[in-house]
Amino acid sequence: MITLVLASASSSRHVLLKAAGLGVTIDPANIDENSVKMEMVADGRSAVDTALVLAIRKAAVVSSRHPGALVIGGDQILHCDGRWFDKPETTDQARAHLVTLRGRRHALATAVAVVRDGVIQWQHCESPYLIMHDFSDAFLENYLTAVGEKVCSTVGAYRLEEYGVHLFESIDGDYFTILGLPLLALLSYLRDQQIVE
Repeated sequence: MITLVLASASSSRHVLLKAAGLGVTIDPANIDENSVKMEMVADGRSAVDTALVLAIRKAAVVSSRHPGALVIGGDQILHCDGRWFDKPETTDQARAHLVTLRGRRHALATAVAVVRDGVIQWQHCESPYLIMHDFSDAFLENYLTAVGEKVCSTVGAYRLEEYGVHLFESIDGDYFTILGLPLLALLSYLRDQQIVE
C-alpha cells in the first residue's frame, strides 16, 4: 500500500484530507517561502506560477525523507490588483488586509503537486475569485473580536468555513480550493492511480 504524506503544516489541508477518508502522514517542508516568492517576482512570474513552484518544492523536499511515498505539496497566494498577501502576523495586519480587500475582487492562486522519490507525478492549479462586500468599520471590529487569534491563521484573514463567510458578497470557485486544496482534482488523480476508489 502506498503511503500518502502531506508536506504542509496547514491544519485546513489536513482536515480536508482526513474528512475525505485519506490517511496521511504530516511532515511540513519548512522551506523559505519568502525567498522563492521574491525570486519569482523578480522573474516576472505570476501568483499561479509561484504557488505551483512552492507546492512542488515543498513536496520534493519532503519526498527525500519518505522513499516510495506519494507526497502532496500545496500552496495558496491571495492576490488583488497586483498585490500579493501573506498570512497576517498580527490582528492589526489582519485588519489592514481586510480594509484593503473590502468591496473588491481578489483571487486565490491555489496549487497542489504530488511528488514521489523526487519526481513530479502530477500537478494542478485553480484560481477561485471572491468579492468581499463593503462592510462597515463596526462590522470589521466585531468580526475581528469574534474570530480572535484564528484571523492570523489564513491568508486574507478570513475563515470561509466559519464566521468569515459573512465577509463575502460573491464567490466564484470550488469551496475546497478556497480552503487551500483543490481536493476534487486531487481525488481524481488518486483514483486514476487506483489509490482510492
